[in-house]
This record gives sequence, structure tokens and C-alpha cells, in this order.
Amino acid sequence: MSRKTITVYTDGSCLGNPGKGGYGAVLLYNDHRKELSQGYKRTTNNRMEMRAVIAALTELSEPCDVTLYTDSQYVKNAFTKKWIDNWQKNGWKTAAKKPVKNKDLWLQFIPLLKTHNVTFRWVKGHAGNPENERCDDLARTAASSGNLIEDEEA
Repeated sequence: MSRKTITVYTDGSCLGNPGKGGYGAVLLYNDHRKELSQGYKRTTNNRMEMRAVIAALTELSEPCDVTLYTDSQYVKNAFTKKWIDNWQKNGWKTAAKKPVKNKDLWLQFIPLLKTHNVTFRWVKGHAGNPENERCDDLARTAASSGNLIEDEEA
């Protein structure tokens, strides 16, 4: 049985860094479209970028082939440049021997990337890509909403 091929766009937003934040994600499969978003009381932009990807991949009910578009070099490079592998080998320390930021969220990525075959693609933010712009709108709207939740580690 072949896997479903899903296209995902994600974005995070923070009003102040740290400050109120939100994420947005758009999942596309054939003629189906699903939009996700959530706002947080106090967080960072990088955490929102990460939460957008985690939410999108968690939404998938079976193993899929995913092309994931993000405007976050931080998220993309963690996987395409194998930063996460090095962090794990080094006991969650950076090359500078400092603790890796956002370890709690990186740990949530690992099982998701074992389930799904994810290809990370970078898209320039605020450059007119319709789906990236939609994710930005979802993230900013969520950050400004009255429906904000705690971001435990932020």
C-alpha cells in the first residue's frame, strides 16, 4: 500500500519575542484542505514555528510522505543539516556546549519523523506565496485572539 502524499505549509508568529504567539498550518491532500492554528500567552517565535510543524504532523492519522514548506531556517536546518542528530549525540548540547533550546519540542519531532517521510523545503516568508501568507494570517490571528494557552517551556 502506498503512502498518501501531503503538502504542508507552516508558520509561527510572536508579538514580542518572547510575547503572545501563535502558529498556523495548512495541510493539502488532493482536493482536501485543513487549516490549524493556536495562540499562546507567552512564547517565542522559534517555538511557534516548531509547534506549527508538530501540530500539522500530529494531525496525520497514518504514515504519509510529506513535503513541508516552512519559512523557518531554524526548523529546516535542524533536520536538513542534521543539527538534531548532533544534539542527541552530544547529550542535547550545542557545538558551543550550551543546552539546546526548545529540547521539549525537538523531542516531540523525533517520533513524528520516524512515522512520516518528511522533506523540508524553505519558502521565503512575506514574499507572496499564498499558502505561506495564509499560515502567517492564521498565526497572527491566533496570537491576537482571546483563546491563548500556556506554552509550558517558554
